[in-house]
Amino acid sequence: MHALIQNDAVVFGILMSIVAFTFYTSSLSSRFWQKFYAFVPSILVCYFVPGLLNAFGVISGDESKLYEVVSKFLLPACLVYFTISIDFKALKKLGPKALIVFLAGSAGVMIGGPLAIWIVKHINPVIVEGETWRGLATIAGSWIGGSANQTALKEVFQPGPEIFSQAIAVDVITAELWLALLLYGVGNAAKLDAWFKADTSTVDEIRKKVEKEQHENQRIPTTNDLVMILFAGFGTTALAHFLADLIVPFIEIHFPELKKFSLTSSSFWVISLATIFGILLSQTKAKNLEKAGASKFGSLFLFILITTIGMKMNIFAALENPGLFLVGIIWMLTHAFFTLVAAYWVKAPFFFTAVGSQANVGGAASASVVAAAFHPSLASVGVLLAILGYALGTYCGYLTGLMMQWIAT
Repeated sequence: MHALIQNDAVVFGILMSIVAFTFYTSSLSSRFWQKFYAFVPSILVCYFVPGLLNAFGVISGDESKLYEVVSKFLLPACLVYFTISIDFKALKKLGPKALIVFLAGSAGVMIGGPLAIWIVKHINPVIVEGETWRGLATIAGSWIGGSANQTALKEVFQPGPEIFSQAIAVDVITAELWLALLLYGVGNAAKLDAWFKADTSTVDEIRKKVEKEQHENQRIPTTNDLVMILFAGFGTTALAHFLADLIVPFIEIHFPELKKFSLTSSSFWVISLATIFGILLSQTKAKNLEKAGASKFGSLFLFILITTIGMKMNIFAALENPGLFLVGIIWMLTHAFFTLVAAYWVKAPFFFTAVGSQANVGGAASASVVAAAFHPSLASVGVLLAILGYALGTYCGYLTGLMMQWIAT
């Protein structure tokens, strides 16, 4: 049975309407919308609504070519925009405590995923049987970096629509519960800092520096800025595709045994190279494109990409395997354990604990929300750590996925 709407130009307009509606309503000060988005993340709306339209036959993810086009062009550019603003000097200024806690959280995600599968496999192997690990592997990208990294790993590991739908449900619900606990902790930060015997003077110093830098670096983008932003994103995307077209056939001919590590996947190389190019550009004057809003292009591209993924999802399959939530809970508890132990060891203030964790699990949006809960001017600290997560997410998530595959099979 064909979908009611088959013209991709019309379908794309519908998807953009969903993105526009989500952006508009989430920016309103209305009490209803503020409460709604407090429980339902805007990114989930962009997954869920196209999924419903697909489920009821209004549009069809199988018939549409939009996802193939968007994932080929917008995903690599998105990763470039999220990594081009990495400021290693600014990260260094945060001090070793912030980075230690953040990296401990990343290690907790990398170890927690395989550990959770191993535990659940011994409790009830049916929960994680077959290709389930492919969907769960994408969560590793999300919980170390963000949705862009998760989408990148979806391209690498190729989980089926049903398995990926289930992974999205585990990802969002588990992460939101953890976010709620962290925000509760913000209200008791003084007590937690006393228990951790933490020195909070560093946070006050960072707040003053950030306020000064924000005031000095604000600027309105010119047409030239916008053109250069697009060139940086799509120029590097073109180069990544060009090199991938050379690398993949070479590996297939000379090292076919590497196929089991997804190294014969063109998507793997495009995504990896785009991320590397973004990091390299961050060490040049191109990093100044962030002042003109490069990451805003990244966010827009990401939401468009998410709607096209949602269009291919089987919404009704999302909760067909509730046992996977046990995997998510064990996984998140492992991440929490690593983060808290590292914070206690280095006597880091709870600010670094909460923001470092969310820079992993929630990405820039959640990390900035948690940081702003301490003080509005500290939101950019959350973004800074989250950008580091974007740089690490695909690579660390890929390694985590391989470990999960080894344990599951």
